[in-house]
Amino acid sequence: MQSGRTIQGNGRMQNGRRVQNTAYVHGNTVRKPDIVREIESAPRKRLSNATRKNREKAEHMSPGYVLFLSLALFATGWILVGYISLQSDITNSIHHISMLESELNDLRLANDEEYNRITSSIDLEEVRRIAIQDLGMKYAQEGQIISFESENSDYVKQMSSIPD
Repeated sequence: MQSGRTIQGNGRMQNGRRVQNTAYVHGNTVRKPDIVREIESAPRKRLSNATRKNREKAEHMSPGYVLFLSLALFATGWILVGYISLQSDITNSIHHISMLESELNDLRLANDEEYNRITSSIDLEEVRRIAIQDLGMKYAQEGQIISFESENSDYVKQMSSIPD
């Protein structure tokens, strides 16, 4: 047994009777509501004079403000173009440096290979034989070797005869 105050379907109860407040949709599709009509038919709030004036001011821009914004936009663009240009220069410099380092490594490798080839081709025994037999050189004897202290440890230039 059902009471007179139960709600069934999509209706509601008012004074003991069921009242329909929405349309029942048959089928498998739902109608799309007309949002524009609902917004237009919605009651509008009355705005205060201060709010209305502020909104009107916000809608209009003075020529000075437009000029300021234009200059700010131009300055920002100028700075960004300069920044991108500097970044490009730095990237190019890094690329050039890496190419030079690669070339330096290749030259060092070639120099080391050439040095090893030259040092391996020299026969020191043949140099010693020619120096002693053909050129008359002799090994230094004791007392013939004199040590000097030099400012430059790798080079000594004799300007006068060596004192006894």
